[in-house]
Amino acid sequence: MKRVFGVKKDKEPPPSIQDSSDRINKRGETVDEKIKKLDAELARYKEQIKNTRPGPAQEAVKSRAMRVLKQKRMYEGQRDMLYNQTFNLDQVAFASEGIKDAQQTVSALKSANKELKGMMKTVKIQDIDNLQDEMMDLMDVSSEIQETLGRSYSVPDDIDEEDLMGELDALEADMAMETESDGVPSYLQPDKEPDFDSELNLPSAPTGHAAPAGRANNQAEDELGLPAVPRASLRG
Repeated sequence: MKRVFGVKKDKEPPPSIQDSSDRINKRGETVDEKIKKLDAELARYKEQIKNTRPGPAQEAVKSRAMRVLKQKRMYEGQRDMLYNQTFNLDQVAFASEGIKDAQQTVSALKSANKELKGMMKTVKIQDIDNLQDEMMDLMDVSSEIQETLGRSYSVPDDIDEEDLMGELDALEADMAMETESDGVPSYLQPDKEPDFDSELNLPSAPTGHAAPAGRANNQAEDELGLPAVPRASLRG
C-alpha cells in the first residue's frame, strides 16, 4: 500500500514570527548591498558626464546612468516594502509577547490564590479574637500582681493627709527663710557666743585689734588688771 499511495509526509511546523523577521531582514540587507553598488556606479557615470563634451558620447553615458537610476529606485521600493513587513512582524511579536506575559501573570495569580485559600483555612478570626482577649486578661492580672508586690509595709494607714500638707508647708517656709539669709542654712551656721576671760569672766579683746592705750604705753594696772588711777588725782 505504501508503494501505491506513498508515505504521508508530516506537515512542517509553520515558521515563527522571529524566523520570518530574520529572513526578511536578510533580504533587506541583500537589497541594501545592491543599492550601494548602484550608487557607486551612478557616481562614476556622473564623473564621466562632467568630463565628456555634449554629444553622442555624453548622451550614451546619460542613458546608462538613467538605467542604473531606475534599478536603484526599484530596489529602494523593495527595501521599503521589506522594512514595512519587518515592522508589522515586530508589532505582532510584541503583541504575542504581551499575551504570553498576561497568561503567565494569570497563572501565577491563580496559583497564589489557591495557596492563599489553603492558608486561610488554618487561620480563624474567632481564634485570633479569643487569643487577644486572653492576652488582655493576662496583662491585667500581671498589673495587679506588680501593684500588690509594690506595697509598703511600714507606712501606717491612719496618716492624716492634712497634717502632712501642713508639715510640708512649714518645711517650705523654713527653707525660704534659710535661703534669704547669707545663703547658709541655720543648722550649718556656727554658734556665735562671746568669748570671756577665763579668770575675770570679761570679754576678751578680739583677735587682730589693738590693745588699749594704757597697755600700749606700759601704763600701770591695779590688781584687777584695770588701769591704775594716779594718786594725785585721788588726793585732789
